[in-house]
Amino acid sequence: QVQLVESGGGLVQAGGSLSLSCAFSGRIFRTKTVGWARQAPGKERVFVAAINWIGDSTNYADSVKGRFTISRDNATSTVYLLMNSLKPEDTAVYYCAGDGWGDTWSYWGRGTQVIVSS
Repeated sequence: QVQLVESGGGLVQAGGSLSLSCAFSGRIFRTKTVGWARQAPGKERVFVAAINWIGDSTNYADSVKGRFTISRDNATSTVYLLMNSLKPEDTAVYYCAGDGWGDTWSYWGRGTQVIVSS
């Protein structure tokens, strides 16, 4: 059974940085694309970033391009999201996702809260 567990959320000031981690269980992780999505208060969940199973292809939402970096370590079954130059509008619950692309994913974590204060 696949489980995704996020960590690293918290409160940060605008302009600051935060790094999220997501630990996958299950062998499926090593051959599947993984990614991140977020859901701001009162809004739908939206795609943030994705990375293919090898780690040589990434995709980002326009709103985070140049500020966020997704990476993965298949040896430890972990995917990361480094968030720089954070803005108050980045405040959301961030979800780890597995086996999919864009807005369609087969597996989801429970989410971790990120709050960016102005």
